[in-house]
Amino acid sequence: QVQLVESGGGLVQPGGSLRLSCAASGSMFSIKTMAWYRQAPGKQREYVATITSGFSPNYAASVEGRFTISRDNTKNTVYLQMSSLKPEDTAVYYCYDFWTDYWGKGIQVTVSS
Repeated sequence: QVQLVESGGGLVQPGGSLRLSCAASGSMFSIKTMAWYRQAPGKQREYVATITSGFSPNYAASVEGRFTISRDNTKNTVYLQMSSLKPEDTAVYYCYDFWTDYWGKGIQVTVSS
């Protein structure tokens, strides 16, 4: 059974940075497309970024140029580097495995002064 465990969230001031990590258990991580989604209070879960097995990234327009998704297949981990954070980035961030349709439990990111 696949487990996805997010870490690295917390409280940050506007304009600040955070790096989220998602550690995946199970096999075949290197061939999987992985993604980050987020859900703000009172809103639907929305797409943030994807990275393919070939390391090709894709971003939602709202985070393009500010967020960077990456992966380390030796550690079975996908990352989300978030910079120039805005209050509207406040949400629970979820890691997602397209291959198995598994979600992590999510981690809170709060951007506030």
